[in-house]
Amino acid sequence: MAESLAKKITMTQAKQTFGNVAFNNHYIVNFSSLKPTIIRYLERSTGFSDIDEFISRTSGLLCSDASLPASAFATAEVKDNFMGIPQEFAHTRLYTDIDFTFYVDQDYTLLRIFEGWMDYIASGADSDGIGVGQRGFYRRFKYPNDYKCDTMSITKFEKNLGRTLLYEFVNAFPKSITPIPVTYGAADLLKVTVSFNYDRYVVTRS
Repeated sequence: MAESLAKKITMTQAKQTFGNVAFNNHYIVNFSSLKPTIIRYLERSTGFSDIDEFISRTSGLLCSDASLPASAFATAEVKDNFMGIPQEFAHTRLYTDIDFTFYVDQDYTLLRIFEGWMDYIASGADSDGIGVGQRGFYRRFKYPNDYKCDTMSITKFEKNLGRTLLYEFVNAFPKSITPIPVTYGAADLLKVTVSFNYDRYVVTRS
């Protein structure tokens, strides 16, 4: 007879196990410096200065919600290796988009930076001096190396600043900005959720 997996645990063992669980509210988000061409475009289109400092430092502090990444495998099914037994084999690592929610400051700096970053990705007509409201405006997309951020990261830590997990997202860029509801009634903090795409992520433990 197989040995039973159900065993009695002591109160000391329970405290050691359940008193050592992690919490979800200790983290910080960080962006590496954006490409100089993006910085110049944002400074020209928004009129803000110190954008590089804002995006690399302040934006992470304004991040109210983030998610540790999910990943999966794309698989292929094989049915004829063993009679009556289908099998699946992994062939591609899949990385899903990741969402970050940020508080919006009263100058709308963060919102305008992300809007400007996405405008830069598809800013073909700007180089010819044709404004978005003019007849003949067109889109010409930049090359990925021009608009992708080298790395963005989430550092997960605990209150005692012991072990940390660093998730680094390679070649990230904003893919979409979700609708931001505004309404009459009780005031609430304005937030924007930005969905990022990336090539892959790397996990480092310290």
